[in-house]
Amino acid sequence: MGFFMKYGVIIIGGSYSGMSAALQLARARQKILVLDGGKRRNRFADHSNGFLTQDGIAPDEIARTARQQLLAYPSVYWTDQMATDISGEKDHFTVSTDASERFHGKRIILAIGVSDTLPDVKGLQERWGQTVFHCPYCHGYELGQKDIAVIAVGENSVHQALMLPDWGATTFFTDGRLTLNDEMSAKLAHRGVEVEHTPIARITGSADVYLTDGRTLSFAGIFVASRNKPSTSLGEGLGCAIEETPFGTQLQTDANKETSIPGVFACGDVARVPHSVALAVADGAWAGASAHGTLIFG
Repeated sequence: MGFFMKYGVIIIGGSYSGMSAALQLARARQKILVLDGGKRRNRFADHSNGFLTQDGIAPDEIARTARQQLLAYPSVYWTDQMATDISGEKDHFTVSTDASERFHGKRIILAIGVSDTLPDVKGLQERWGQTVFHCPYCHGYELGQKDIAVIAVGENSVHQALMLPDWGATTFFTDGRLTLNDEMSAKLAHRGVEVEHTPIARITGSADVYLTDGRTLSFAGIFVASRNKPSTSLGEGLGCAIEETPFGTQLQTDANKETSIPGVFACGDVARVPHSVALAVADGAWAGASAHGTLIFG
């Protein structure tokens, strides 16, 4: 199929932003291809919250419904393959996959998401998306105003700790990664945040913090500001500019979601902060519309 069909737009990544971009293009009757490796960032979570009309629905169900609706458009093609390389230039891109296929398109939309790096605390990674979270708007309400922990990774964690008392009594663990100055301490005190300086030995139970002095503090949930980077190097391989954010690195885009490489767009978590399903869908919709505009106006 890849050798004989040229698409208007090839979308790499079939999660929320990618499918949202595809929907705009499908409704513009464009021939598009979605390449998806099937590893959504929120695959570890049981529920997705804060997305209008889909509040509390399982991520798999949201994605399945979206894909069914998208594939009802006859100009949409989908393949469960991982893109491994992109070459060419505007109007003449070639995408290679892990199945040794090549596809050709006039425009590229990178909806590749990000990978999360958590601090090196034993027991944290395996609870990611279950009782360890990064976004209070996505998961804070469900904790029922019970006790919440925040584990520091840097100064950005202070901001997270200052937000969370609206969702429950908050304890901030500096864990040897952050020295609080007087201003930080005063702000935390003003918000009623307890500060714990004893290092963490490991996370146990559901969301229990076992400290090196032998104490165990129990919480309904733990929040940590993970460090992000693009989930693949496809954008960098093309030469797309990368920018630093308080959360890590992402692909740099302009107001129309186009990267520094003409004809290559990016959307969702890999191209905006902060992150949520709702924001990714909105970002994808604009990327799809913008890519379509360049097919018309150049």
